[in-house]
Amino acid sequence: MATLVHTSPESPIEEEKLNYLNVEHGWKSWLLTTDHKRIAMLYLFSITLMFFIGGTFAVLVRLHLTTPNGLFSPETYNRLFTMHGIVMIFFFLIPSIPATLGNFLLPIMIGAKDLAFPRINLLSWYIYIVGALFAVFAVARGGVDTGWTFYAPYSTTYSNSYVLAAALGAFVAGFSSILTGLNFIVTVHKMRAPGMSWGRMPLFVWAHYATALIQILGTPVVAIALLLIAAERVAHVGIFDPNIGGDPILFQHIFWFYSHPAVYVMILPGMGVISEVISCFSKKRIFGYNFIAASSMGIAVLGFLVWGHHMFITGESMYSGLVFSFLTFFVAVPSAVKVFNWTATMYKGSVTFESPMLYAFAFIGLFTIGGLTGLFLSTLATDVALHGTYFVVAHFHFVMVGGMVVAFMAGLHFWWPKMTGRMYPEGWAKFAALMVFIGFNLTFLPQFVLGYLGMPRRYSAYPPEFQVLNVLSTAGASVLGVAFLIPMIYFIWSWKYGPRVGKNPWDAAGLEWQIDSPPTTFNFDKTPIVTEEAYNYGPLEEVIG
Repeated sequence: MATLVHTSPESPIEEEKLNYLNVEHGWKSWLLTTDHKRIAMLYLFSITLMFFIGGTFAVLVRLHLTTPNGLFSPETYNRLFTMHGIVMIFFFLIPSIPATLGNFLLPIMIGAKDLAFPRINLLSWYIYIVGALFAVFAVARGGVDTGWTFYAPYSTTYSNSYVLAAALGAFVAGFSSILTGLNFIVTVHKMRAPGMSWGRMPLFVWAHYATALIQILGTPVVAIALLLIAAERVAHVGIFDPNIGGDPILFQHIFWFYSHPAVYVMILPGMGVISEVISCFSKKRIFGYNFIAASSMGIAVLGFLVWGHHMFITGESMYSGLVFSFLTFFVAVPSAVKVFNWTATMYKGSVTFESPMLYAFAFIGLFTIGGLTGLFLSTLATDVALHGTYFVVAHFHFVMVGGMVVAFMAGLHFWWPKMTGRMYPEGWAKFAALMVFIGFNLTFLPQFVLGYLGMPRRYSAYPPEFQVLNVLSTAGASVLGVAFLIPMIYFIWSWKYGPRVGKNPWDAAGLEWQIDSPPTTFNFDKTPIVTEEAYNYGPLEEVIG
């Protein structure tokens, strides 16, 4: 395990020794806090609320699709799936792991007492709340019917729904993402403890560093796209609407230039979580550490070069399509490297099957299916047939829910004892992990078949012969919804009644496992000096890379 060598005789004042969960000073102390751990918990409460708002829309969508003609009007259905996408992507998937687990753990993992800019960190949460309130306002006023992609010119000219409120919410939330990324980059560069070299950083930190680069470079692009939507909608300038001199394909280029890298903003932090969990519950140093760290940076760079594969059916040239197709296949290589190295880490390891590891197993299986099915959408000939179908819906959810959300659950279960000082009921946690896996596959595997058979996405009605598969999908969604509710219940229970744990209930390596559970306000009483490699579980394994 990593060694902490304490330096300097400095003795922290008593207030520094307070547990960060101490509510002695009331909720005002939480709303004005600059403690990165409290801010992470504020984010956790906020994004959980948005998750259940977005999940409610998903339930309504699936209920509508149990019958060929649906339960709602086509206009209402459009608003349901649009608000599901907007809330889930902009207000849950993008901020979930970086803003919660990243905020909480990144400073501790590198031996820092806080992030580089604590006040900016708090500001990022308030900005997120403002953006979320705009989205909730749009929901309360009837929602948006453009799809979460806000495709022009429908969003700029023809839609009568609350496009501006939702777009403004996503625009404002983008500043929260940028500030979080800025904080992470500066913290990693300037606040690593003595001995914490780049080659000793946990892969969780590497993943968040790569994610932060995408947040800084990509988010302003989608912000520009949303501003241009507002400009055309309000001032009727000809940007995207061809009737007034605009180009609708221009919007897609701007939007997807950010939104494909945004997939990696969602999935890269989850990959960092899985690296930590697999190493811990295999009791082995991660196989190919250097390759996994490099693959995170490779994904961050290559992700900006593949936006055009979303636009094969827009009439782009064959040569452009071939280039984007090749690059999309190539960007899959770093992800494959990670999956291979995780599998090699478990090989001949002392693998145990605690609930975080069950989620890690689910992640590897589901994310691999999501990645492999993405190859069909990266190929020009097959994408033309599949692009507008439920095959895309299934692929996207296998990557985002089967990947990012499952990884988030793995991380939450792994670090919950560190965050709260209490353990949840492990039996219920294992049961919930199994339910998530079963419910997810029952929900989305039928959608691959529906897409292959030609059922179009975004349509409110479908031919009767597709009903059985849709009913199966809705049944799976019901199981999945219950599976996500169970952890919420036992986490709330464990916050007050769970058995107390020590510093390191998992016998894991890393600086975060050598301080109190939950940590004190400033994490470390004295500055740590790191003297060993990351993931040093007993004798060092011979590692390639």
